[in-house]
Amino acid sequence: MERVIIHVDMDYFYAAIEEREDPSLKGKAVVVCMYSNRGEEGGAVSTCNYVARDAGIRSAMPCRQAKSLDPDAVFLPVRKPFYEEVSASVMEILRSNADSEESFEKISIDEAFLEITKSSGSDFDTAREIGMRIKEEVRERERITCSVGIGPNKLIAKMASSFKKPDGITVIRPEEMKDFLRPMPVKKLWGIGGVTEEKLAEMGIKTIGELEGHDILELIAVFGKNKGTWLKQAASGVDETPVKERTASDQIGRMASLKHDTRDESMIFSLLDELADDVLSRIRSRKVGFRSVTVTVILSNFKTSTKSRTFNHPVSDVESLKENAEQMMQQFLEESTLNFRRIGVRVGNLNETAGQKSLFDF
Repeated sequence: MERVIIHVDMDYFYAAIEEREDPSLKGKAVVVCMYSNRGEEGGAVSTCNYVARDAGIRSAMPCRQAKSLDPDAVFLPVRKPFYEEVSASVMEILRSNADSEESFEKISIDEAFLEITKSSGSDFDTAREIGMRIKEEVRERERITCSVGIGPNKLIAKMASSFKKPDGITVIRPEEMKDFLRPMPVKKLWGIGGVTEEKLAEMGIKTIGELEGHDILELIAVFGKNKGTWLKQAASGVDETPVKERTASDQIGRMASLKHDTRDESMIFSLLDELADDVLSRIRSRKVGFRSVTVTVILSNFKTSTKSRTFNHPVSDVESLKENAEQMMQQFLEESTLNFRRIGVRVGNLNETAGQKSLFDF
């Protein structure tokens, strides 16, 4: 069967989450910064939305420089624990659409590969339907968008996902690979960095098509056998690397907004119970146990706070999850007088189950 691989890439992930949490940011340049200990004048841009990119702001740019390009932009600090909660929810959607548990590969907080060869029957029209379904599931659950690339291998799928950003979907069939690749500048080939691009330019190679047609012996002479061979194969769209989970397991979580900002305990604990039930169902479907429980709250002032508990042994029972989550949520209520906007539950340090015990058995 012809392999069918999907690459899903979230659109300006951190900034998109901030826009979702604060609708007044829509239409404005939003820049999420990793500040240094020198305050807001130090640090670098982590990510930004497309309005900010139109002003010339880019990831890794010093925050001071970004502010000089657009003084009216909204600059926000990175809220990594919050983004990780959203990522965990998105990754569960993606994982559930892969052919199997082993056919999923998370490569960063906001992107992943999944193989759908079996579920699509190697049919790229069916694969497109699956890609559209994934986009809709992400939009419905997390109210953010993603771009999807579909191809016969990871290389093509990865490059296809960037072709129609944001919120796009691009399907590249095997017979379309070379026409898709050839006109692109070599820097667009996944895996080529600035140094390699410069060396190729010195050899008169500027497009992927020119790289494909270049003498492999000369490429090997300049880059060495392994890299020279890889460059030739990649330019032809050849990539046989498997989709494979990089770590055994990471985390399972769910977040959701309350109907309105509130401190009503019945509303808060009812939603908490619903989220915990969803996490438990995924724990059971994946046949894993967990060693940590984390509860996240976002208050009406958009401040994010988390509390975690770690156990000595893996557990998988309802009491260990719900009772600990409820206790941590009660602590949040006692510590703050503000209304709650959004809450989440996450379990981590996952292990395959093998006669798991409850926390109370230890």
